[in-house]
Amino acid sequence: MISPPEAASPIDAIAHALTVALGARDHYTRVHCDRVVQLSETLGKHLGLTSRELEHLSLGARFHDLGKIGIPDTVLRKPEPFETHEWECMKQHVLIGEQIVLAINGGRASSVARTVRHHHEHFDGSGYPDGLKGSAIPLDARIISVVDSYDAMIARRPYHDARNHRAVMDILASESGSKHDPDLVHAFGAVIENR
Repeated sequence: MISPPEAASPIDAIAHALTVALGARDHYTRVHCDRVVQLSETLGKHLGLTSRELEHLSLGARFHDLGKIGIPDTVLRKPEPFETHEWECMKQHVLIGEQIVLAINGGRASSVARTVRHHHEHFDGSGYPDGLKGSAIPLDARIISVVDSYDAMIARRPYHDARNHRAVMDILASESGSKHDPDLVHAFGAVIENR
């Protein structure tokens, strides 16, 4: 059992409870989110983010897949690639996650909710849910996009084997400027080589 941090603020306690709930729903997603938090923080520090910016980035990374709590098991746990209707269902996790994060803050807009909503936007505008492009995508979401993709490919999934580091970096490089912010792909390459 995971214990909450001592003397946690109400927001920290809620964040902890949501993390535990995500782990209970899908252990793989919880562990993936933990790795995305660590790598995002490392990249954020490399980019010179302030402590407050790093705190928001960390929460966005922690909750980027929180909306998967609301995805049916038939989709979430499917061991092979999705059919079109299943993919449309899975894409709803960004909207579900955004609504959960907004509920913590009384429904008010927050940078963390925007990060959760937009972490699957693509740099060229081809992502979802809003088709944002370039710097219109929040920086935290662009950071998490790179890190999330890296971790998803480096880890074994039910529908694909783990890829080696070099192969994953080659894929990220090929997606630079289309799926990912090229400056962040470059910075991530420098950071991950030192880990």
